[in-house]
Amino acid sequence: MATTMMPMMKGRTKNIAKRSKKYLEEALYYKLFKDGSDEVSVRHQLNQFLKSRKRVYKWEVGDTIRKLRDRKRYFPALKLSDAMARRGMNMTVSDQAIHLDLISKTHGIHAAENYFIDLPETSKNHLTYGALLNCYCKELMSEKAEALMEKMKELALPLTSMSYNSLMTLYTKIGQSEKVPGVIQEMKASDIMPDSYTYNVWMRSLAAASDISGIERVIDEMKRDGRVAADWTTYSNLASIYVDAGLYEKAEKALKELEKRNTSRDLSAYQFLITLYGRCGNLLEVYRIWRSLRLAFPKTPNIAYLNMIQVLVKLKDLPGAEKSFKEWQSGCSAYDIRVANALMEAYIKDGFLDKAEDLKEHARRRGAKPNAKTWDIFLDYYLKKWGY
Repeated sequence: MATTMMPMMKGRTKNIAKRSKKYLEEALYYKLFKDGSDEVSVRHQLNQFLKSRKRVYKWEVGDTIRKLRDRKRYFPALKLSDAMARRGMNMTVSDQAIHLDLISKTHGIHAAENYFIDLPETSKNHLTYGALLNCYCKELMSEKAEALMEKMKELALPLTSMSYNSLMTLYTKIGQSEKVPGVIQEMKASDIMPDSYTYNVWMRSLAAASDISGIERVIDEMKRDGRVAADWTTYSNLASIYVDAGLYEKAEKALKELEKRNTSRDLSAYQFLITLYGRCGNLLEVYRIWRSLRLAFPKTPNIAYLNMIQVLVKLKDLPGAEKSFKEWQSGCSAYDIRVANALMEAYIKDGFLDKAEDLKEHARRRGAKPNAKTWDIFLDYYLKKWGY
């Protein structure tokens, strides 16, 4: 193939995670993230890769684009997709649907619409229509979303729970949660199997109406149906609803179910457990989950420390927050100003201005520049002090 990208190997069934360590170290996504995951370093590494004209497998490009999307690095993801298409990569309809989504996120919905219009008719199937529908829903464009959904039905395109989920999420965001049960009934009538997200958004719509008994009926229906197993996100959602309603005992029971279902040791699940136990005011459980998180992730991410410190501050455990901060600071590879901000804000609120100033200076010496949040913390203090 006369391009800088190697064709996808036939019969590729090996899981990427099972490939050799040497191979993984050389993988494209490792190259892009080797200097960190911030936008500037990722863009720099991508530019270096594109200039090098090195060969790369199509599936590797796809994996890299997925990882960039997961990290909300949409501009580099779109640039990589564009570059590979120009170099002769054969774009499937699935690739085009992802490309449309990236265009919407980087250049706006109008550009995404134009991309869709320019697609060949053979590419206008349930994948690209579904991607455009999701873009309309993300932009809260209810009229266009509903019209497109009707068009998809007219064309007899195969509809899945994903399209209905997008529409229901739109309704909950624009304050029309009362429309969600109708969508659920349409799914049932069309024999479209719900997924865990369907049940989650259904519960959220009932929570907007403070219908706790209705939410519990949804959980019971999910259990009776048996086709969709409740995952940790279901119980995170349920616990959050109970906390919002002040039903802390029920919330903690839901959190125990969440913990049971976190079999893959998902970092986000630990984060939700810590946050929600914190909102329940249960400091002992916060520390217990934190110990579990540290065991699961010996190289604990900055975001986990940030969340823990914020929760401890809200629970008025400033000594615990300081201890977590010192632990983070002693082992962090990159000094994250967001973590320092969390403790600075706590110091300011408790009247320890000197400690906050010292920490700001220490962060600066460690190479972390104050950001807008840093200055807001101090500005807010002085405005209140001066009576503004």
